[in-house]
Amino acid sequence: MLKPLTTISFALLLCIAAFFIWLSAQEPAKEIADFSSDGCSLFPDQSLINSDDWCVCCFEHDIAYWKGGTEAERLAADIKLRDCVLESTGDEALAEMMYQGVRFGGSPYFYNWYRWGYGWNYERKYRALTEAEQAMVDAKLKKFFANNPKLPCTGMEPAGTILAPTE
Repeated sequence: MLKPLTTISFALLLCIAAFFIWLSAQEPAKEIADFSSDGCSLFPDQSLINSDDWCVCCFEHDIAYWKGGTEAERLAADIKLRDCVLESTGDEALAEMMYQGVRFGGSPYFYNWYRWGYGWNYERKYRALTEAEQAMVDAKLKKFFANNPKLPCTGMEPAGTILAPTE
């Protein structure tokens, strides 16, 4: 006869094993969701007190975050956002604050709508896109730009010229 502690330990081990079997059976999303942008998530798209506007920076950053990729690609996207905001506004403090905000809040390990790789399911985390996935991304962006000829930010270039899909 098994001792109660051993029985509990065995049951716990079975539960843990079942969880990992279930987890390994979960397939990543086979298709990326249509692109969407909310501008500068949880942050204004432009200055409330002067004409500074960094909406384009956030829109381009959203494209990078939607498609996701590696940890190095996320860092590059965040640096590009910081540099774009600095170039658009000349405000180093604002650019650094936005950079630190996305570094902290945009992790793929946070289950929110603006996380790294938000176009995929939550289990994707950091992972390079395959050629097939990049082709899906390109097709979805082409569709977005075709369906949205008027882009969300003032001063944006005509649809499709900001971040044209890769060849």
